[in-house]
Amino acid sequence: MAARKPGATAKPGSGTQSRDKGTRGGRPEASTAASQRQGTAPGQRQGNGRAGNGRPAAARAAAPARAGPAEVAPSAGPPLWFQLTTWVLSIGGLGVSIYLTIAHYNSSVTLACPASSTINCEKVTTSAQSMVFGIPVAVLGLAFFVFLAVVNSPWAWRVTWPPLSWARVGSMVVGILFVLYLIYAEMFSIRAICLWCTSVHVITFILFVLIVFGATAGYGTAKASGTTKAPSRA
Repeated sequence: MAARKPGATAKPGSGTQSRDKGTRGGRPEASTAASQRQGTAPGQRQGNGRAGNGRPAAARAAAPARAGPAEVAPSAGPPLWFQLTTWVLSIGGLGVSIYLTIAHYNSSVTLACPASSTINCEKVTTSAQSMVFGIPVAVLGLAFFVFLAVVNSPWAWRVTWPPLSWARVGSMVVGILFVLYLIYAEMFSIRAICLWCTSVHVITFILFVLIVFGATAGYGTAKASGTTKAPSRA
């Protein structure tokens, strides 16, 4: 090959052009400039709707964020009417039990009750059946309704703890059996009826029905309805 003479200029289109390949007139090509503006190197895949991790951008936007552990909303408990009914009945039974206990220990307090051959509160409250294992029945009733006034309060009903629910049911089973015994004693042993005692019996029976119904409905044992599940990871 003959050596090029000094001062000779290269012909247009020859391989010895002084400007860089991929430029036109010393300026970057349009595709190269657009790539630099978008922060991607020339030749990198673009325009296919995919992000840097290979997932479509639309799919990433629609995918839910990874959630932590499921959050459990506090239980609202049984209906408000149910909570208030059981609580008011428990407080009513507690009031009658306090009255009977005071009358038992204070002889100056006379029960407001008619005295007849059928209805005689004093005869019932002073009978041998008014004591069980050496403890006055009035005191046992007082302790029973103190417990019910606590566990049947609206605050206690909102607690989702199965042992507490079963304690309610168990106490009511014992209470209704004791009521049946007292009714039997009044009718066949004492042969007289105490109106105050009968009011306690009626309250106990109503509470028994309500609490057993509440247990079957899952009040105090079922999980809160506001429980939400964590979304699955995409």
